[in-house]
Amino acid sequence: MDKEKVQEVLNMLRPYLQADGGDVELIDVTSEGVVQVRLQGACGTCPSSTYTLKMGIEEQLKQYIPGVTEVISV
Repeated sequence: MDKEKVQEVLNMLRPYLQADGGDVELIDVTSEGVVQVRLQGACGTCPSSTYTLKMGIEEQLKQYIPGVTEVISV
């Protein structure tokens, strides 16, 4: 899986996260298609961070990049 493509999609999503005082950092992409990220700023402590991770970031990555199976926070 192309880590650069994952980073491009995250860069598209970044302004929405930053508007709420947060951000996302790409940690790794496994050969099984699991994208590992770290939510930062307000997103790291927000009670809705799981929703942001799964329904926001994961759904967008799956839409743009075939082969992404899951997004997890590390």
